[in-house]
Amino acid sequence: MTRLLILDFDGTLADTRTNIVMTMKQTMAHLGYRVASEDEIASTIGLPLDEGFRSLLEGISEEKVEECTSTYRELFEINRKAYKPSLFPEVMDTLRRLRDAGIVLTIASSRSSRSLNAFLDEMGIREYFAYILGADKVSHAKPHPEPVLKTLAELGFKAEETLVVGDMPVDILMGKGAGTLTCGVSYGNSSREELLSCGADHVVDRFGSLIALSTL
Repeated sequence: MTRLLILDFDGTLADTRTNIVMTMKQTMAHLGYRVASEDEIASTIGLPLDEGFRSLLEGISEEKVEECTSTYRELFEINRKAYKPSLFPEVMDTLRRLRDAGIVLTIASSRSSRSLNAFLDEMGIREYFAYILGADKVSHAKPHPEPVLKTLAELGFKAEETLVVGDMPVDILMGKGAGTLTCGVSYGNSSREELLSCGADHVVDRFGSLIALSTL
């Protein structure tokens, strides 16, 4: 039986794709870069923001990366208030049922701690998590296993009693690198095929399916 769930946020708990894609496009247009397509931008969701811009804007200097991330964060705050993301179906009830079953819930996100915590407060789900880890709290972000290894060390759990859940290949690779079981969710920003091809042990189509999976 699983004792610890390490959950991604964007594309797993909350549907933030519209906000991310819109803000990325606005940032590129504002700074005079070629505006990437939605699919190109979606493929970078799950990476830290600076790595996303490096991937989308080949050859960009570090000074310009910093300018992009600063502009993005300013625009994202404006967009977040105007277009509030929502939790995916079944998330609130499933989190409650998992916690009531004695499973410890945590988050490992590529989003900054400030932004992540603001979302958790606004969505009313902070209370369900014993540990919340933003990208600024680790030296190596996904797909490196550090976020999982740090969570295990902080909470005193073993890899074999842990399930890492996310919607992107970087989430699966992070968990596999730390020796945990992994579960992809197909309703986020990548497909079932992509998640399986990078080694996901399970793929679910509904967040509520984690209840049965976590009690195996």
